[in-house]
Amino acid sequence: MRLATHVRPISYLKSHAADIAKDVTETGEPMLITQNGEARLVVMDVNSYEQKEQTLALLKILAMGQRDIEQGRYRHAEDFFTELDGEDVS
Repeated sequence: MRLATHVRPISYLKSHAADIAKDVTETGEPMLITQNGEARLVVMDVNSYEQKEQTLALLKILAMGQRDIEQGRYRHAEDFFTELDGEDVS
């Protein structure tokens, strides 16, 4: 994804909203909207947004797991499955 190829001024957004919605939905590529020459908004389709959110959620879960491992808050898989089977783990 290269935002540099999909840059439009805010005036374009105002006058071409339907075209932008169609293009962004069809290509799956976000569009960068500028105001006074500075980046202000990123317009993207709902599916791409939801995928990004799911990816971020997964990355957060992985980071939390890594932190738990680093802090020694984990159990070995063998112990966990033994306990799950109802056997006593000492």
